[in-house]
Amino acid sequence: MPASERIRNDLRDILDPACVIDDPAVLARARRDTWVISVWRSLQRAPTPNPACVIRPTTTADVSTVLRYATRERIAVVPFGAGSGVCGAVLAPEHSIVVDLGTMRALKRIDETALLATVEPGLLGSEFEKALNEAGYSMGHFPQSIALSSVGGWVATRAAGQFSTKYGNIEDMLIAFEAVLPDGDVVRTRPVPRAATGQDLRHLFLGAEGTTGILTELTYQIHPLAASTEKAAIAFPSMSAGLESLRRVMRAGWRPAVLRLYDEIETGRSFAGAARDGESLLLVLTEGVSELTRVEIEGTIAIASACGGRHVGTEPVDSWLHHRNAVPGFEYFLDQGMVVDTIEVASTWNQIDRLYAGVLEGMRAVPGIMVASGHSSHSYATGTNIYFTFAGRPDRPEDLEGLYFRIWNAAMEATLAAGGTIAHHHGIGRVRREWLARELGSAYPLLAKIRHAMDPFGIMNPGALLPEPASNRS
Repeated sequence: MPASERIRNDLRDILDPACVIDDPAVLARARRDTWVISVWRSLQRAPTPNPACVIRPTTTADVSTVLRYATRERIAVVPFGAGSGVCGAVLAPEHSIVVDLGTMRALKRIDETALLATVEPGLLGSEFEKALNEAGYSMGHFPQSIALSSVGGWVATRAAGQFSTKYGNIEDMLIAFEAVLPDGDVVRTRPVPRAATGQDLRHLFLGAEGTTGILTELTYQIHPLAASTEKAAIAFPSMSAGLESLRRVMRAGWRPAVLRLYDEIETGRSFAGAARDGESLLLVLTEGVSELTRVEIEGTIAIASACGGRHVGTEPVDSWLHHRNAVPGFEYFLDQGMVVDTIEVASTWNQIDRLYAGVLEGMRAVPGIMVASGHSSHSYATGTNIYFTFAGRPDRPEDLEGLYFRIWNAAMEATLAAGGTIAHHHGIGRVRREWLARELGSAYPLLAKIRHAMDPFGIMNPGALLPEPASNRS
């Protein structure tokens, strides 16, 4: 009996058979995320090995049953949230089991006194936020992919949202969790404001990309809906001047929900007419109680003015708010013979100018590059990120992947040379994997030891984050 057929039969014996899906269309969708290279390869219609099946569990017990079986039989398991990842973290090997959590999507409870919401991992972010809004609350987490990503996927990739300067990133919002370990054991943590009870176990799953187990329940901090909002757009003579303004705003202790600084290329492309040629544009949005928002916007504008900024009204902020969650598909560009992608990195303030200039210089030196630009969207007292966008067109379609990886190589090398981190919030997947050891240095073996301790047989999402164990390679 073929391996995949045997796996399906075994799983139908121990689960509700309706949970075990082998429809070719479902397998094709769940075997990958939206990494542009996976999309490109799918468009080439080359033969692609499929997983044995997709499992759609409805309970934590279902997930536990699947993982106990997979560990016993040494079968690879790939957790699947909504498939919106862009780094190749989901790429299911042949004869593997994909656990699609989209059927576990309940908002279990909202604690209005403790400001907590408990939810299952498969709920889409936009659906979660809508339900919170209807109850008078918000999570404050707004990734661009909010309508395409799941609340469990946010933890798996260590996500950041557009309002992170005020509300923090996903690691600041996750309070407690339930998860199933690779051997099928279920673990739960307690929702408390803080604990000094040994290592923080949340971080075994934050950013793990499904390599340490499967999250089945999450408890997040929430916030009452903001009573007041203030906005401003500020033009700067250069990206460097804008970055210095961001540094001073953060140093002063102001925390607007949104601080987005676009370089001159992105300003001209997305906000034509809002600034002069060659200027960079900063969008500021502050929200909360009216007494705070008023002084915070005034304080931010004052610092920006001292750095050469020019207040240009609020219309660019309104325009961004209207379009901010539009996620263009890669297929259109690939059909035109172009490859388009984003690369988000970060560094401390004393190195950010070097990182920004170095990455752009490196990418623009790659033959076939058409355009490369960047903006800052997540700032901290210690530094900020740069979110680069590039487009390239090879001379021949068969050279598209080579061009793509040469551009990525230039960006990663320049980031490491500037002392930055190779990933701010999209994770590692497969696209960044070869540079992870160089960033972590002497800490890299510790990451591998943790993974081996939790998953000694290497069944959990092999090939994502860390290289696939040698024993699993064909």
